[in-house]
Amino acid sequence: MNQTATEPEVDHDSVTQRLSRTADGRPVPGVAARSVAAIRGSDEAMSWLGTVALTLLAGLLRVWHLGKPHAFEFDETYYAKDAWSLLHHGYVRGYVEGANEKILDGRPLGLWTSDPTMIVHPEVGKWLIALGEGVFGMTPFGWRITAAITGTLMVLVMIRLARRLTGSTFLGLVAGFLMCFDGLHLVLSRMALLDIFQAFFLLAAVSCLVADRDWGRERLARLAPSRLSDPRAWGPRLFWRPWRVLAGVWFGLAVSTKWSSLFFIAAFGLLVWAWDSGARRRIGVRLAPLRSAVLDALPAFGWLVLVPAVIYLLSWTGWLIHAAEYERTLSDTQYGPYWGTYLQTDASGMGEVWQSLKSLAHYHHDVYAFHTKFLDGTKHTYQSNPLGWLLLNRPVGVDAQLDIKPGAQGCTAPADSTCLRQVLLLGNPLIWWPAAAALGYAMVSWLGRRDWRFGVVVVGVLAGWLPWLPSADRPIFSSYSITFFPFLVLGLTLMLGRILGPAEATRERRVVGATVLGAYAVLVLVAFAWFWPIWTDQLITTPDWLKRIWFKSWI
Repeated sequence: MNQTATEPEVDHDSVTQRLSRTADGRPVPGVAARSVAAIRGSDEAMSWLGTVALTLLAGLLRVWHLGKPHAFEFDETYYAKDAWSLLHHGYVRGYVEGANEKILDGRPLGLWTSDPTMIVHPEVGKWLIALGEGVFGMTPFGWRITAAITGTLMVLVMIRLARRLTGSTFLGLVAGFLMCFDGLHLVLSRMALLDIFQAFFLLAAVSCLVADRDWGRERLARLAPSRLSDPRAWGPRLFWRPWRVLAGVWFGLAVSTKWSSLFFIAAFGLLVWAWDSGARRRIGVRLAPLRSAVLDALPAFGWLVLVPAVIYLLSWTGWLIHAAEYERTLSDTQYGPYWGTYLQTDASGMGEVWQSLKSLAHYHHDVYAFHTKFLDGTKHTYQSNPLGWLLLNRPVGVDAQLDIKPGAQGCTAPADSTCLRQVLLLGNPLIWWPAAAALGYAMVSWLGRRDWRFGVVVVGVLAGWLPWLPSADRPIFSSYSITFFPFLVLGLTLMLGRILGPAEATRERRVVGATVLGAYAVLVLVAFAWFWPIWTDQLITTPDWLKRIWFKSWI
């Protein structure tokens, strides 16, 4: 009886390792081995201990005397009151004359007019502010506490993202340290503005995309353990990607806080496609960009575009429920043509839903017109050219109490001088200026060395920065840069990692690198302590204040 001999099973990864070696003779790992995340199997317990400790420190700095100053800082006068109205009515009503003074005097009820008012940003961030007001009352602490919590959580997400990108718990903590001790992040975490919520949602979304990249590449390599030889092969199909779905949720919350989040969705959507194409090319798929566009990009469009769209629409539920009030009050304004829905008879059932959606579309047109047309030519004391944001060209003074006389409020200034209190939206120069240099290094490393991690840095910064350049003549503020600040921190952290040196470097090399990092960390802390008084409304003499105002544009 004849028997057909069977060929032994070939371990393609082993063959690859035997045939491919590095310049120093070490075997090159196979695709499956190279697809495992750099952070896999590392010190999870110690990393979480460090993460929690640094996050708690950031939280303490952000809630310390959070109720000071007892005033509406900058645009808190809009968002804190909008949130209070949302909490009580489900939509934003106008306020009576003198509402600010009554609220600060502890009389926060009975302040609304009967008509809704036009708001120019979506509502998720204001609902989060309302959450704090609902728990702690309509006080400065109440309307700032959720921002403080959100800013604190950003430090946690920053640590975990940097740790995943670098494969190092130490560098993850370095990134968290830089965010913890930055002034722009600190002050925005202590104010009821929308920017800190938007920045957190965007950072969380990108963190999920990076986790999805690790998950997807490892999954592809496991499903296709050998390199594909068929030129017609498309590779495994990965429709359900839980990290990508979660990223879509975070993106939805971001765009439901501020429209400018759309640029991040577009930019990182393209980057994700590039990552997917590269993952398929690694396993031997020909024409990987085109085939990835079908297998990966189309489902990604659903998770990263359609899911945010649904969340965005749901965020306007309160508006839609009260669409009739908006039709009656705001259907005829200077921002656009008359809403046709106001002239229509009130529908019922699904007809009413459709009518309300059309009114919401008219409202969006008016809000867009406000941002793009009616702000042209207007000026604001603290507006700044976005070209200079990386260099801290024009910080925003969000609150100031000037000319405090000697002896008043504990002022110890000389008799011929005064004291003051200020809250200045100014980044830590010892973080921002090196981070600006690190951005250039990131561009070279991404395009020249093809290090994908620096792509996260470059795309994140450009998505948050470039869209503002055409609007340089409008009242826009350096505080908007908080959306791309986390990516500047990532770039600086990666550059510091290169200065520290790889784990396999010589002891002397690592000692030199660690010395440089240690000295830099001390300088960051010194700068943080130096600017602390003008970030947190501390009493300071005018001469001491001038020592901290390094440029005329900072006044």
